[in-house]
Amino acid sequence: MQTRNSFGVILLLVWVCSCTKPGIYAPVSLPNPWQDNYLSVSGMENYRSWGTYNVHDPACKKFGDTYYMYSTDAIFAENKEVAKQKNVPLGYIQVRKSKDLVNWDLVSWAFPEIPAEAVNWVRTHAEGQGATNIWAPYIIKHNDVYRLYYCVSAFGKKTSYIGLAESASPEGPWIQKGCVVKTDEQTPMNAIDPSVIEDPQTGRWWMHYGSYFGGLFCVELNPATGLTRQKNDYGHLIARRANYKKDNLEAPEIIYNPELKKYFLFVSYDPLMTTYNVRVGRADKPEGPFLDYAGHDLKDTTNNFPILTAPYAFEGHPGWAGTAHCGVWREENGRYYMFHQGRLSPENQLMVLHTREIFFNAEGWPVVSPERYAGTKSRRFTVKDMLGEWEIMRVIEPLHERQLEAGQVLWGEGQLVDDEINRSSVYHFEKDKTLREGGRWSFYADKQLLDLTIKGESIRNLIIFAGHDWERQTETILFTGLDQRGRSVWGKRIR
Repeated sequence: MQTRNSFGVILLLVWVCSCTKPGIYAPVSLPNPWQDNYLSVSGMENYRSWGTYNVHDPACKKFGDTYYMYSTDAIFAENKEVAKQKNVPLGYIQVRKSKDLVNWDLVSWAFPEIPAEAVNWVRTHAEGQGATNIWAPYIIKHNDVYRLYYCVSAFGKKTSYIGLAESASPEGPWIQKGCVVKTDEQTPMNAIDPSVIEDPQTGRWWMHYGSYFGGLFCVELNPATGLTRQKNDYGHLIARRANYKKDNLEAPEIIYNPELKKYFLFVSYDPLMTTYNVRVGRADKPEGPFLDYAGHDLKDTTNNFPILTAPYAFEGHPGWAGTAHCGVWREENGRYYMFHQGRLSPENQLMVLHTREIFFNAEGWPVVSPERYAGTKSRRFTVKDMLGEWEIMRVIEPLHERQLEAGQVLWGEGQLVDDEINRSSVYHFEKDKTLREGGRWSFYADKQLLDLTIKGESIRNLIIFAGHDWERQTETILFTGLDQRGRSVWGKRIR
């Protein structure tokens, strides 16, 4: 495995060479910063090697010069007995940090145990079941205090608890501040997956939360306490799918784009181990209503678009499932990043952090890189740089009908079937602006945008940028965008 220091040196050398070498750009060999398969370090005693491994439901913010990530304490082949024997400090909510969004260190776990109030609520209202883990944390800073939201639940039930802890440091220690929202089988919603945002115009705070049980909700918080402004307030509905007992919907992530003056609500569809995928809607206010690509309200029970991520496999790699439940971060320079789990196919058990850069297209919709972020330097490209061989992928919604329980695949059905994974096709960009396989291309160097016509379909305003090809271990040219139906279109130059 390439070490972080040597990877950084190699990346710098490749960048220097690529900037000074004249002529047409071509992909340059560069090793990946880490391996995707982490079975060799999956033992409990190797937890300090889990920098990008065992990441599930990540939330990330930058505090000072350091990125901090908080995630569900989901561990491949977890063995608490072995961990105790080897003095491994397993706890609840994994905490990581990074200086560059590429190399991550597992700091420790936020809590030594599940808060007693959450355990009591869940088990009292779920026949003694649940409350064995902490799910989906969210971090936000208020003045000099760090607020860590989290949820405790019983699987397959609406019995859940969203709590709040505070600290003077992003690494803790954390002091429990109490319950934000708690639900049971009598409430229409499920208190999991919190995401919090402050309205920069009004100073009002809002928390988005929920799941396939009843849909996603938005409730106002009191900025002074971090708890709900009105006691026992559950908020209002903002998103729902029609067949909510079967078709999973969860993991809201709310952000504000100050350039577009829009709020974007990222949500996750379908089973987390297989066809998990990210959709998005947008609104003028943090409390909604949120509309999709076709102008549909996210709460009108239609399946919404755009679709940004879904299971995929480029050539030379077994592929990824479970590519959803995202966190999103905006840098001060206006660059955006998405963080989510990816489950290594075909078994879909190993959970690896995927960090992708987000771009906003000409219509003001977010689109994500086809490849994970590796610190590649930005650069501009020419028309001649487009010539060559490309892999192009259409990212579409899952087509296979699954039998699900509580919005998840039944046990023993954890692998993808053929029509559940998106695969790439190879196209050759010729000098006369045609595609050898049929179709045309046009590149606009001033805007760094690409238009394609494939099989009679026009796909416009694809965003061109430099990035790392993880499957082929090269630095290359990438593109991302949406087709006219709101499905993502990804591409990378391979030769």
